Amino acid sequence: MPVHDATRRAIAVLVSFVLVFPTTDLLGQEAQVASVVTASTTPQTDVYYPGRPGDWETRRPEEVGMDAALLEAAIQFAKDNESTAPRDLELNHYMTFGGGGEPYGEAIGPFKTRGDMTGIIVRHGYIVAEWGEPFRVDMTFSVTKSFLSTTVGLAWDRGMIRDINDRVQLYVPTDHFDSEHNSKITWDHLLRQTSDWEGTLWDKPDWADRPPRDVEPSEWLTRERNEPGTVYKYNDVRVNVLALAALHVWRRPLPQVLREYVMDPIGASNTWRWHGYDNSWVLIDGLKVQSVSGGGHWGGGMWISARDQARFGLLTLRRGRWEDKEILSEEWIEMALTPGSANPGYGFMNWFLNTDMRRIPGAPESAFCHLGAGTNMVCAIPEHDLVVVARWISGRAANSFIGRVVESVVTGASGE
Repeated sequence: MPVHDATRRAIAVLVSFVLVFPTTDLLGQEAQVASVVTASTTPQTDVYYPGRPGDWETRRPEEVGMDAALLEAAIQFAKDNESTAPRDLELNHYMTFGGGGEPYGEAIGPFKTRGDMTGIIVRHGYIVAEWGEPFRVDMTFSVTKSFLSTTVGLAWDRGMIRDINDRVQLYVPTDHFDSEHNSKITWDHLLRQTSDWEGTLWDKPDWADRPPRDVEPSEWLTRERNEPGTVYKYNDVRVNVLALAALHVWRRPLPQVLREYVMDPIGASNTWRWHGYDNSWVLIDGLKVQSVSGGGHWGGGMWISARDQARFGLLTLRRGRWEDKEILSEEWIEMALTPGSANPGYGFMNWFLNTDMRRIPGAPESAFCHLGAGTNMVCAIPEHDLVVVARWISGRAANSFIGRVVESVVTGASGE
């Protein structure tokens, strides 16, 4: 249970005491206070959430304030811009990262062949359109990072991590944070990909992931280290360090944590799987546990359907709430959506922000996306109560597609 719930309950008890035993000075305000308490403790029954897996109501575009013709044109645009990369994702790996693009590029986790270009449009909680193979389980690559940071948020909500500015070394009984440089790294640095963690994890050196092309290979090991928190660098080795650290905090497999506290409560299916690597096994309390990966860079990561992606997107759109339950606290969502000083377009991993409308010019600034290779995208547009899922769309077309969907929202319509 999030620690913040206890505070809210204490306030509710205090307010209830005032309502039962009002003083003379408060009599005139009694009705107003009662109204506030009712509004804050009664579930919003007029807000729709899908039920059990497969139980998701649909609406026609015009029923939720969307132009059917414009929406259909946006969907056709997505279909016309399917990724041209090989559907065999292991083959694609060895044609890119693992084919000489990076040292130590060998796959160490599972891959699979992907399905058709797929998408789902959700407005006001209802499915307005879906195409492709929405129930097919596929790799989602770095969208996995948003599930990873969610497990850290669950720990923070429960007081297992006291402060995201705490040094990770205080929580992790390994030598991964013992060096002078690594001992300075906080949870916030790892969550924002600004840690510049140095070392090797699961046989992958940090410098081997997207090595700097403007530096000679002979200088990769002697490069100047950046002070943690000052420089953003997208790096999957360091993401996997966060996964290992979170595992030590929970002392149980992260997929179990995610299933119990997030995926089951939001009605996700039982088909998703979160993989680690062949060599990412550790001992926790005498038990052999796999540390999962934060993406599919060398294989592994989250394998999930578009339907379940959409449920997760709806959870983040609704700021961590699902019906009358707080799955993630409002405070955590707010931090995840706060731009980092080193990269204003990035919050916590993998919450890509639309700061100054730079990422998606056709969407409001408050729009945000969970993104991964493929392209896999789960985007939320709060102003329009809209979730857009697209997978296996060309990267160059992805942001334009989101803008076209936003254009289909009819301003001032009854569904708006």
